[in-house]
Amino acid sequence: MRGFFGIGVEGISKEGNVGNLVRSAHAFEASFFFTIAPAVDVAAMRVSDTSDAFDHLPYYQYENITALDLPKKCALVGIELVEDSIELPSFRHPVRAAYVLGPEMGSLSPALLERCDHVVKIPMKFCVNVGVAGALVMYDRLLSMGRFSPRPVKAGGPLAPLPPKPSNLRRKTRKNT
Repeated sequence: MRGFFGIGVEGISKEGNVGNLVRSAHAFEASFFFTIAPAVDVAAMRVSDTSDAFDHLPYYQYENITALDLPKKCALVGIELVEDSIELPSFRHPVRAAYVLGPEMGSLSPALLERCDHVVKIPMKFCVNVGVAGALVMYDRLLSMGRFSPRPVKAGGPLAPLPPKPSNLRRKTRKNT
């Protein structure tokens, strides 16, 4: 997959939800994980992180939105059910992205929404668990940016194997003299 992504949460208050989300981030090969003003004990997050994700990807904790420091040219993508959000299946993921979710029983703060380059929503009747929402977004990124065979018209798997990945390396040839 091209580019990189990170995922994080603002104002999270349940350690289990953070552990679930960071474990999913590890599984989807996120480049980093972050929290903004968490109301949780960071050590307690590790209890529900059965993959030891905190040992395998960088974790950044920011006191507030102003302190949030993303890599250059990294787009901040809010995940929130607001009226003018882009529906996830119609969203083109940035090559460099940081996805951010809000707290349980709450929403992304207006200040963070203002800072977002894009805001997407999962087309559902109501909000789901933070970990589930984050996993859905990461899965959608994988599907839209990954390298998979096209889906067949009829039910079932692809009819043709995936073509080989093109090589970016140029082969050097020596001239016989």
